[in-house]
This record gives sequence, C-alpha cells and structure tokens, in this order.
Amino acid sequence: MRLKSYLTLAVNGLKSSLLIHYVDNAMKNHHLPEPVTAADRVLLAIQRAIVEGEIAAGSKISEPELAKRFDLSRAPLREALARLERCHLIERTPNAGARVVKLSVAGLVSLYQLRETLEGMACRLAATQMTDAEISEVQQLLDQHLSTQRVREGESYYQEAGDVDFHYRVIQGSKNPYLINILCDELYYLVRMYRVQMGMNGPRVSRAFDEHKAIINAIANRDGELAELLMRRHIGASRINIEKHLSTKGKDHGTST
Repeated sequence: MRLKSYLTLAVNGLKSSLLIHYVDNAMKNHHLPEPVTAADRVLLAIQRAIVEGEIAAGSKISEPELAKRFDLSRAPLREALARLERCHLIERTPNAGARVVKLSVAGLVSLYQLRETLEGMACRLAATQMTDAEISEVQQLLDQHLSTQRVREGESYYQEAGDVDFHYRVIQGSKNPYLINILCDELYYLVRMYRVQMGMNGPRVSRAFDEHKAIINAIANRDGELAELLMRRHIGASRINIEKHLSTKGKDHGTST
C-alpha cells in the first residue's frame, strides 16, 4: 500500500497509536529519516497530505480539527505546524491564522530560479564528490524507475521522497552541508508540492527521465560543467511545464491571479 493510502486512513480518524504504526512502516519502506517524537510523526503525516494535495493548497489550518484528527495534544501539534511554516508549506497571516501555501506562478518562478542555481551547483560538486559506487546506485535507481513506472508511455513518473528521489540523491552527492540543508530540508517539500501536484504526469515525464539519465552520465564522466548545465536546463523545462499546468486552470492553484 502506498504511503498516500496510509495517510488517507489517518485523516479519516485513526488514533495516534495506529498512525504511528503506519508512519513508521512507511518510513522504512521509503528511505526517510525515522520520526522520533509525536511532533515528528504528525509533521510527516501533515507534510505528506499537503504535498499530495489531500490538504488543499490555500486551505485554512484548524488546530482543533487537526488535534482531534490525530488524537494529539496542542503542544506537539503547534511544534509540527511551526516546522511546516519553516519549510514554507504553511503561512501565517496576522488575525487570519495559518493556511496551506498557495501554488502560484509567481511563487513557482521565484522558487525555481533559486532551485535552478543551487541544484546546478550541486551537480557540479557531485561530479567531483560522488564515489563511483554512489553514482552506480543512482544509475540503478533510474533503471528501477523505468522498470516500475509507465515513464515511456508518458503517463507518470512518481518519485517518493528521500533517497529514492533522483534529485535528492544528487543533492546529497554534492557533500555540501549548506546546500543539502537548503535543498533537502528547508525547500524540499515545497518543491515536491509543485512537482507532485503539477509535474509528475503527462507527456513531459519521458523527457524528464531522459534528462535525469543525461545528468547522471555527465556526473559519471566527471564533467561538472556539463552536469550543471543539464540540471539547469532540466529544472527550467520543468518550471515551464508546471507553469503551463497552472495557466490552464485559468488561475493559480489555491489562489486567484
């Protein structure tokens, strides 16, 4: 069962003990850091629900409703919400409370401008910092993506969070702790929110996969300049694709233009 199914059960009224069981199993299956505290566990659950769109972009956050839903006291819930705010998934407005961030063209452009620069740099560093074994693991990961999903048919290219995500692995391969903190912690789930809701299906997925292959091949050849260029082009193409998705709705996702 996919992690999305676990969270669907959770938001339909599971008590916290069962939620912990499902989240712990999901963590082991999808290579994410194991949650330790109650705040960690509810953070994971809400984070995933926002990224997947189960909690809609732009929707109001109700602390009493979430506390009841997860059978959780207000203190760990508020800690989890504060951490969600730090990773830009929710935003607070004076006298209006907290809301899930809205997916907008302006927000997309600003985020992807930064992502293009920083992930390009991560690729350049990865070309010198990744070991041959680490590069081989990423190549095998892409082979697994191709064999388990309908990438060539242009239907979907869903990547779970963490080290089964191509971008996550390349960023980790940079071995630069400041880049890793920004891209794999502070901005990672906001980027995933755009990617999952707007960019992991449709005709572009086959091209995106081929671009991933070209990037890791450049890293394997220790050509940092080419790897950086290819990643920047890849993210730029992804931005254009997601922007089209937002534009076809006639308005930004979760907000008006």
